[in-house]
Amino acid sequence: MESLPLPASPSLEQYQKRAKDLVKAARSTKPDAVHAWASDWLRSLAKALGATVDRRMQSALDEAIVSIERRVHARLEKARAANEPFTLADAQFFIASAHGFVNWAEFAKHVGQPFVGDSRGREFEAAVDAVVTGDMATLESLVRQNPELVRAHSAREHRATLLHYVAANGVEDYRQRTPKNAVAVARFLLESGAEVDALANTYEGGWYETTMNLLVSSAHPAIAGLQSALVDVLVDFGAALNGVNNDETPLFTALDFGYIAPAETLVRRGARVDNVITAAAMGRLEQVRGYVVDKNTLKPGVQLIGPPWRKLPAEGKAHIESAFVWACKFARADVAEFFLDVGVNPVAVDGYDMTALHWACANGLIPVIKRLIALGAPLEAENTWGGTVLNSTLHFVVNDSVKGVDYAEVIELLLAAGADVGVVDTEPTGNARVDEVIRRYR
Repeated sequence: MESLPLPASPSLEQYQKRAKDLVKAARSTKPDAVHAWASDWLRSLAKALGATVDRRMQSALDEAIVSIERRVHARLEKARAANEPFTLADAQFFIASAHGFVNWAEFAKHVGQPFVGDSRGREFEAAVDAVVTGDMATLESLVRQNPELVRAHSAREHRATLLHYVAANGVEDYRQRTPKNAVAVARFLLESGAEVDALANTYEGGWYETTMNLLVSSAHPAIAGLQSALVDVLVDFGAALNGVNNDETPLFTALDFGYIAPAETLVRRGARVDNVITAAAMGRLEQVRGYVVDKNTLKPGVQLIGPPWRKLPAEGKAHIESAFVWACKFARADVAEFFLDVGVNPVAVDGYDMTALHWACANGLIPVIKRLIALGAPLEAENTWGGTVLNSTLHFVVNDSVKGVDYAEVIELLLAAGADVGVVDTEPTGNARVDEVIRRYR
C-alpha cells in the first residue's frame, strides 16, 4: 500500500480515536466492519486534504480501502493463529505504518510537533512539499528561518533528507514527483549545506541509499528528462562517483534499472569502467576483448565486480554471461556478437530473468536474434513478470518502442521459430504490421 499523506493540521487525539475504532471494528462480528472503518478513514482524510473525489480519485480510494482491509485481516488471522487479541497497539502500529512511520511513538511525536522550532516536525514536512513542487520561494524562506533543515532527516521510516526527495524514489509515493526546476532545487539545497552523500533508510537501508543511487534508478526524473542534469549537479558538489564504498554502485544502479543516459553522464564525469559487465553495457568492445579469455574465463587481474544486490558468484563465467545479457539490453550488437563468437551460454539471464533473446528482440538486434534462435535460446523462458520472449517484445511494441526497430520482422522471426502465439494478450498493438503478423500466425 502507498504511504498515506497527512492533513495540514493532523490531530493526535483524532488518530488515537481512529485506533480505538479500528480495534472495535477488528473485534466486531460484522463482516464489513473493517471495510467500513477503512472507508470512513480514507474519505475523511481525502476531505481534510481538500481532494476532489472524481472518478480517478474514487478508484484510488477504493483500491486503498481494499488494501487496508486486507492488511488488517492478515494481522487478525495471525493474531487468531497465536490465540492473541487484536490490540490497541496493533491498531496504532497499523495507522503509523500506513503513513510511513516506523512505529506509533515516532508517529505521535511527529503529529504532536508545533510548526516551528523542530526540523523533524512540520517545518521539515513543509520544506519537503516545497522541494517536490518546486516552490523555491517557500523553500528558501524555510531554510533561512532554520538552516538545519537541509541536513535533517525525515521522521518517517525512510529517514530521507530534503535532497533525497529530489531523487523521487523510496519516499512517500504521493511525493515522488520531479518539478521542472528540480535542478535549481537540488543546487539550492547543496549550496545551503545539504550533505550530498547522506544515507537514507529507503529500501531497508544500506550504504547505497544515497541521493545519487536513488536518482539514477528513478523513473520520475527520467521521464522529466532531468536525470543527467541532476547527476551533474550532485557530482559538482562532490558526490562519490563510484559510490561511498568505492564499489561502483552508481553506475551499476543506473544500468541495472535500464537508465543509460545517467550512466553515460557518470562515465563522462569520471566513473570507473573497469570490469567486463559495465564495459559491455557501455559498448566498449576492445576493452571487453581485452578482458575475456573464453566463454568461462576472464584474464588474471580483471575485476569480478557487479551490482552488490545481485550477488554474482566470484567466477568469470557468471560475469561474462551477465555482460553478454547487458550487451543485448543496451543494444551493443558488436559486443553481443563477440560473446557469441566465444561461445557464451545463450540461455544467460539478468537479475530480472530477462534472457539475451528477450533483450535482443526488444532492441531489434536481428543478426543476434537469428544466432540465438539457431543456438536454441528458449522462446518460452519467462522473465520476472511472466513474459515470454514474444510477450516481452510486444510489451516494448506497445509501451516502450525503441526508435528504428522493425518489430514486425522481430515478431515474424519468433513466430516462425515456433514461439507460442497463444500467449499473446496484447492485440491490437497499435502497430499495424505487427498485428498482421500475429493474425497470420493465429
